[in-house]
Amino acid sequence: MKILVVGGGGREHAIIMKLAESKRVSKLYCAPGNGGISKYAECFPVKATDIDGMLKLAKKLNVDLVFVAPDDPLVAGMVDVMQEAGFRTFGPNKAAAIIEGSKVFSKNLMQKYNIPTAKYAVFSDPENVLEYISNENTYPSVIKADGLALGKGVVIAKNYDEAKNAVFDIMENKIFGESGSHVVVEEFLTGPEVSVLCFTDGKSIKPMVSSMDHKRALDNDEGLNTGGMGTVAPNPYYTDEIAKECMETIFLPTIRAMQTEGRTFKGCLYFGLMLTQQGPKVIEYNCRFGDPETQVILPLLNTDFVDIIEAIEKECLEDLTVNWKNESAACVIMASGGYPKKYESGLIISGLDEMGQTKNCFIYHAGTKLDNNGVLINAGGRVLGVTAIADSLEEALEIAYNGVESINWKNVHYRHDIGQKALKALKN
Repeated sequence: MKILVVGGGGREHAIIMKLAESKRVSKLYCAPGNGGISKYAECFPVKATDIDGMLKLAKKLNVDLVFVAPDDPLVAGMVDVMQEAGFRTFGPNKAAAIIEGSKVFSKNLMQKYNIPTAKYAVFSDPENVLEYISNENTYPSVIKADGLALGKGVVIAKNYDEAKNAVFDIMENKIFGESGSHVVVEEFLTGPEVSVLCFTDGKSIKPMVSSMDHKRALDNDEGLNTGGMGTVAPNPYYTDEIAKECMETIFLPTIRAMQTEGRTFKGCLYFGLMLTQQGPKVIEYNCRFGDPETQVILPLLNTDFVDIIEAIEKECLEDLTVNWKNESAACVIMASGGYPKKYESGLIISGLDEMGQTKNCFIYHAGTKLDNNGVLINAGGRVLGVTAIADSLEEALEIAYNGVESINWKNVHYRHDIGQKALKALKN
């Protein structure tokens, strides 16, 4: 099979390296791709959101499958366009991708079908939001932009002044564009967070290995929120008992709700969960593989990835056994100094071999490119994901951090405490 993967980050690199393991794949393409991806797939400079350009490329390359990985093109309906043109496509259509594309839609869906989530209210007028927050008078208060915002559209306000500033930024200053036309205000939930990605063909659902993300830029969960500074899998807080409860109260009810709404979801559905005192609750849905969760989950997958994609397409996922390695995985994100704010690009990266890899680790490139001399340089905030798998989480972390220490560029930044909470939970 010839496969075109849409996107150009660490998630797409992990997807491509997993697809490359399949005996059924003869050629991999990626658009736009990046410096590291170009070692595994032929890359083309078409933006992930350019639906017409991507369709032309798919036709030109005569591919057998298009794998749409990022949220923007999914929410914009790239899958529908590809399928109408006769291409087999992985990812939900536009009607189903709204589960991530609109927080208002997803919260209303959960309320309608009794899927456990935080108490919430929806607003389109800034004054009404502030009146509600003032009357509730419970902090922290969670304020979310309705639409897509690169994973950064959530503000946790510690007091009324912070809430007021957030509402002003989102709704008046439009820092997330039209995504901030409506906001959702939620109660603040506490407990361990868990990411569970699931394969689904719209009828049956197969959860992947659970994971734990680390969102804050600095050690000890301090600093600004980022797209994710590292992940570990499996998540020790996610026990078999909790997994069973999630299947009965969250996973199956969600895909059934989407089917009932005429929005059958086929692809990868991501559940961001909070394990509260009252049981697991949904914080958010994503309509695609998470980043950087994919970087610890796919290395643990044993079953041929193409077989799973085909089973989803043919709606016979129920009949396929999906096998996972009985190991642990850890991913440490290496970022440009200054991320998630201003950072310097074009810095030469040292310590990688000609495939952009290093010994004992999977190196997933997020923000890299090759300069005019073919030298690898940083070209984004999050630059590399250094992933290791081993029998224990402790071992996986040790190997990953050894990998991190062997790679360098000017002002490189990473967290030194990825997985420490998980290790603590395992010891208790």
